[in-house]
Amino acid sequence: MGAPPLPAHPDPQLDAILGSGLPHELSYALGGPFHLLLPDRFDANVAAFEQALTEAGVEGRVYYAKKANKAAAWMDRCALSGTGVDVAAAGELRDALGHGVRGEDVVVTGPTKAEGLLRVAVLQGCLIAVDALDELERVVAQAQAAARPARVLLRRLPPAQPHSRFGLDDRELESALARCAEAAEAVVLEGFSFHLSGYDPQQRADLAGELVELCLKARVLGLRADRISIGGGFAVDYTAAEHWERFLREQRPDHYHAGKSFAASDFYPYHSPVAGADALRAVLAARPGGSGRPLAERLREAGVALLLEPGRALLDRAGCTVFRVQGVKDRPSGYGILTVDGSSLSLSEQWFNSEYLPDPVLLPAHASPGEPYAACVGGATCLESDMVTWRKVRFPARPAAGDLLVYPNTAGYQMDSNESPFHELPLPPKVVLDTAGGTTRWRLDRHPLA
Repeated sequence: MGAPPLPAHPDPQLDAILGSGLPHELSYALGGPFHLLLPDRFDANVAAFEQALTEAGVEGRVYYAKKANKAAAWMDRCALSGTGVDVAAAGELRDALGHGVRGEDVVVTGPTKAEGLLRVAVLQGCLIAVDALDELERVVAQAQAAARPARVLLRRLPPAQPHSRFGLDDRELESALARCAEAAEAVVLEGFSFHLSGYDPQQRADLAGELVELCLKARVLGLRADRISIGGGFAVDYTAAEHWERFLREQRPDHYHAGKSFAASDFYPYHSPVAGADALRAVLAARPGGSGRPLAERLREAGVALLLEPGRALLDRAGCTVFRVQGVKDRPSGYGILTVDGSSLSLSEQWFNSEYLPDPVLLPAHASPGEPYAACVGGATCLESDMVTWRKVRFPARPAAGDLLVYPNTAGYQMDSNESPFHELPLPPKVVLDTAGGTTRWRLDRHPLA
């Protein structure tokens, strides 16, 4: 009856936390769903990307894409370590600066930017990814008003994705380069960037190779042009290949509540053979255009630094989401519907007409042996579509009121992207776990919207 299992990769550290009784204590204390954050995992992921750059002998910089998770904990870590931060809105910039991240360590991306965002970015010395010719003019005006030069990257429209709404085409790039040379006292062109959808290392290396050539071209005009940003797009590997392949092969509508159907293309690729820092290694080892020297060698030879803006990949295994079961309804057709004390707004894939696929883990309030039990998971709202999990997940026993469901590895883009206090349900708080010194202590995250 249940769908094929899709367990997350084994995680002994998380298993120890879940087996400690702490989740039940927090559920009782907080009175609702919550998110657990593991900042030490964030630190380890940043270090892994930095190590990949070092191994390749490439100068570079890692910027955390703040949109992936709003928690203050990540900003605290970035401020202490000097890790860069990628922001796209004035509120994100204020939050980063307020937690001690220096303006020079911030890159401002996003489409056409609000005037207030540009003003603060120029005043604080942020690096600004310019997305349009009129935006470049506004940056020049802000720099002139502030009597300090603005640091800019020119964003390239990917030739392979010509319908993207991000970036400058060839004609616009020519105009932007000429304008940067003309306004050299107001803007410092530090290099180029792009926004590329997808996770293909070769595509990212191909476009990065083009940006290296653009840097060389810009230097002929007397422009600095010594760095490129290749954005994010570093996949996260959630589950083993055999589980993912079986799931895609066998999943069908009767594995879901109400016969819900999903195409394979609706899902994030929950298994990736090359992920995280290894995906960066693949990009650096790839030969742009499929020939010539590897990207890493081209960067070294041209004296070009590589900037990265990972979000999800820096949050891999850095958090999970916990719901409490409020009730169980047995369906005549042989499966159950669990109702939990939150909503699907706290697992963002549902609101993109998709499904967060790694299996939730059942933490019973009381040990009780039983037969395996298939159930989907519904939220506590009055909407038919509020399904946290449409799949009929096969649990080891029939869940009961008071049990907990733990969704693993949700820190990247699952928490808080779409959360709303619908029905006056409170937003799930974020609980930060400090595991330094061999002990585990917890505190609430300090973000005002957490």
